[in-house]
Amino acid sequence: MKTAASPVISDHDNTPAQSIPRSPRLLETLLANLDGVVYRCRDDAQWTMEFVSEGSLQLTGYLPEELLLNQRVSFLELVHPDDRQMVRAHVDDCVRLRRRFDVEYRIVHAGGAIRWVWGRGVGICNAAGEVEALEGFMQDVTERKEAAQALQEAERRYRSIFENAIEGVFQTTPDGTYIAVNPALARIYGYRSPEDLIVSLRDIRHQLYVEPDRRSEFMRLMEEHGSVSNFESRVYRRDGDIIWISENARAVYDDAGALVFYEGTVEAITERKLYEAEMRHQATHDALTGLPNRNMLHEHLQRAIHSARQKGGLTAVAFVDLDQFKYINDSLGHQVGDELLKTVAQRLLSCLRDSDMVARQGGDEFVLVLQNQTEGDVGIAEVMQRILAAVSRPWQAGEREFHITSSIGVSRYPTDGKDVETLLKKADSAMYKAKEQGRNNFQFFAPWMDTQVSNRLEMLISLRRALDQQEFKLFYQPKLSLKDGRIIGAEALIRWESPEQGMVAPDRFIPFAEEAGLIVPIGEWVLRTACRQNKAWQDAGLPPIPVAVNLSPRQMNQALPEFVANVLAESGLSASWLELEITENVVMKDAEKTVATLNTLKRLGLQISVDDFGTGYSSLSYLRRFPVDALKIDKSFVRDIARDADSAAIVKAVISLAHILNLRVIAEGVEDEEQHAFLRENGCDEVQGYYFGKPMAVADFTERLRQEASRPG
Repeated sequence: MKTAASPVISDHDNTPAQSIPRSPRLLETLLANLDGVVYRCRDDAQWTMEFVSEGSLQLTGYLPEELLLNQRVSFLELVHPDDRQMVRAHVDDCVRLRRRFDVEYRIVHAGGAIRWVWGRGVGICNAAGEVEALEGFMQDVTERKEAAQALQEAERRYRSIFENAIEGVFQTTPDGTYIAVNPALARIYGYRSPEDLIVSLRDIRHQLYVEPDRRSEFMRLMEEHGSVSNFESRVYRRDGDIIWISENARAVYDDAGALVFYEGTVEAITERKLYEAEMRHQATHDALTGLPNRNMLHEHLQRAIHSARQKGGLTAVAFVDLDQFKYINDSLGHQVGDELLKTVAQRLLSCLRDSDMVARQGGDEFVLVLQNQTEGDVGIAEVMQRILAAVSRPWQAGEREFHITSSIGVSRYPTDGKDVETLLKKADSAMYKAKEQGRNNFQFFAPWMDTQVSNRLEMLISLRRALDQQEFKLFYQPKLSLKDGRIIGAEALIRWESPEQGMVAPDRFIPFAEEAGLIVPIGEWVLRTACRQNKAWQDAGLPPIPVAVNLSPRQMNQALPEFVANVLAESGLSASWLELEITENVVMKDAEKTVATLNTLKRLGLQISVDDFGTGYSSLSYLRRFPVDALKIDKSFVRDIARDADSAAIVKAVISLAHILNLRVIAEGVEDEEQHAFLRENGCDEVQGYYFGKPMAVADFTERLRQEASRPG
């Protein structure tokens, strides 16, 4: 009998040959110990078995005698039906060509399981050269095949993820060439295909990054940490456009610890960066004129002082106030007044150098910062004369022509002051002196002007008296639901009923209270009064509503939660009917301490909202860290939504993103039906403003609540 070890297809050899005597027992043991099946079968239709080794039971589930002469099943029937034709064709071809056969295929185990086998063998010929039998060996390779199939499936899934990912995926060499990229990265960078990108983009440092040093920074971070996260850079697309990307990547090393390549992902973040830039611009620039606002003014002036202190030189601060603005604004309306302010802003810019700054302080007040005034007061005076002339040029509003003038006060560093507040204060004092001198002129600050400080002192004394003598009053402005128009809350607003000045608005006295350290006791009085009044309304059977109280930055400390808890206990008001409003800049000022304080307040059960949203530095994603319930869109955005596309877009975006974060949205400063309709159509939750109700005294708001209670439904 020929065995599978035969080197070629052979014929019967009748030549006597010397043989080594073998023990039948030894051969039987060898065959039994093989991990597989040795067999001999006829070359007939069924491959009828003539010899089968003992390994058949383990491999096929059949005893050797069950397979011999097709006693129970034929060899061909063992082969999986789907593989029989392939196996038969392969074996027949090999036998015909006098070659060994070597094939992998499936068999059906006696128990019904499918197994993979590796079959190898040879055709045996008789003396006439005719094939009369096949001798071979079958081995179980199921585990190897399944492992290979699992690997192929994993590779297929990985390839699918790689090819279909929304984010760009890459592998690059340390010297800055791409090894592999996916279609998404090619699209992000503007290439037709991954292959086009790999061929075209051969030098990442200089071809991709707008600032080549970013590649050096990328490499430095990789060397230090082995990875980079949220690595933001500007890069060139193939067409030359510049976009922003964010990379997350890691270094890959071989078994010897040598760096092989970098791999990671790329996300296009241009839209996000533009949005963040717009929000930063809104936080540092005046929405109407586009000029830097008070926040940016303070930062710029601080830098100018620092530069002048180091390098020497004279820096001037000019406070510009329009003389007839109130008349135009009141008589012709806010829209005309806004156009005038924008015109004046452009005229001021035209008078200055690129190194100077024009900022809008608020209302009709502008501040100029003039650095490095080498010609001293004479040079400053020439600039002031140009400004007076530019502002006073005729200005057309419809068919009417106006001549606007301005009053300017000037302070100088280091002569008049050495810090931001002092220079602004003294420029303000000089401006008031220009007003007294008949307007349309400028005045340099002089020490005797400090007598105006006495007016501030009088204000501070009056404020202290007001707190002691209960001259403060709380007014309440309703908040309405945009779903059904019902009152669902109120904001408590402080007013000062001064015996000398009458009713004083908060924007006149709050700054003095902040400066004098009176804002904390005033804020505590507001909270106590609002809680007591809200409980009184509930005790009177009126519909319960939350009342919102504004918090000063100075009240945001670790003692606040305990104070609020005591006030709620004293008044008997449930915490659910109290809402605390904090400004966006207060939230962002000291994030870690603020979030701890807010979390403690939230555990009391009250609500927290962010006031004046959009005027500070925060982003909606950052606010997710804070336990707030609602955002109040600043009235400066609401005012312009009907006529300014940028304001409308910002309001829409804030509403949409706030709802994604499960925050309520309140719009303040709603004054007309256009604004009301826009906010309702865009899904705003609550509104507040003169269109629905001015701030009211207690008696008037009580009556409003009674009317609300009697509404049907």
